Amino acid sequence: MPTPDKAAAVAELTDKFRSSNAAVLTEYRGLTVAQLKQLRRSLGANSEYAVVKNTLTKIAANEAGINTLDDLFTGPTAVAFVTGDPVESAKGLRDFAKDNPNLVIKGGVLDGKALSADEIKKLADLESREVLLSKLAGAFKGKQSQAAQLFQALPSKFVRTAEALRVKQAEQGGAE
Repeated sequence: MPTPDKAAAVAELTDKFRSSNAAVLTEYRGLTVAQLKQLRRSLGANSEYAVVKNTLTKIAANEAGINTLDDLFTGPTAVAFVTGDPVESAKGLRDFAKDNPNLVIKGGVLDGKALSADEIKKLADLESREVLLSKLAGAFKGKQSQAAQLFQALPSKFVRTAEALRVKQAEQGGAE
């Protein structure tokens, strides 16, 4: 029979899995408390990094409908629950792991899809959502400018052609 503390912990973790659009599992063995504090800061404001108990977290993930992570709950585990841009958090984890090889990215889940450690590193290589949106807006603006120039060119070309025809007719009419 589970204790009330364990049931509350499972309920809280289940809630975090459901409210997050991504979760990344890591092994933190060998990191100091100061390094964990630094890691939490590097993840950004839209992430929560929590050291968890494997059994309780596995139960919580399954209750949240995520059963693809079961094999990753071995050894000391911590989870980064991401509620905002997953690229920012993935970059924070990747960069921190470069400087601190004791942090091992095990894998994770993004919008219900399981991700391997390599896929999380590829996610970290993407540009942020804001940069991608600004590039898209720039592309739309460029296409609108081209369309405006095209629409502007058609009437002026018509006027020039009509004027050339009028001049040609006037010359032919004067020659007769």
